[in-house]
Amino acid sequence: MTNVTRGLGLAVALALSGGAAGAQSLAGSDEYMRACASCHGLTGHGDGMLSDYLTVEVPDLTRIRARNDGVFPVLQMMHVIDGRTGLRAHGSPMPIWGDRFEATAAMRAGDLGAEIEVRGRLQALIAHLEAIQE
Repeated sequence: MTNVTRGLGLAVALALSGGAAGAQSLAGSDEYMRACASCHGLTGHGDGMLSDYLTVEVPDLTRIRARNDGVFPVLQMMHVIDGRTGLRAHGSPMPIWGDRFEATAAMRAGDLGAEIEVRGRLQALIAHLEAIQE
């Protein structure tokens, strides 16, 4: 597949999903369902099917902005999700999604491509979290 064909496919996907914002929202929701919902719940309220098995209270992700004086802390969320904060869950760090995303992307895209893909996936996930704030 050429870069032009790939770009055309991306343009079609963006158009069908409502543009770049729509594509990011859809991708972020998908990432959330795969990586977060089992602990944080389908709607982000901290009531996922695994939440009862954790040794820490699972935070309500719909209240991030409220807990931060009305500001959604994008950079802080990036650091929590990609593992830089050392946040602990059930006796060990929360899964480091940056590492997990990179492990699968590196095989497909090489090191540089993997870094770009990982950052895109994390940004989409954070955009989804910002969209579900109450």
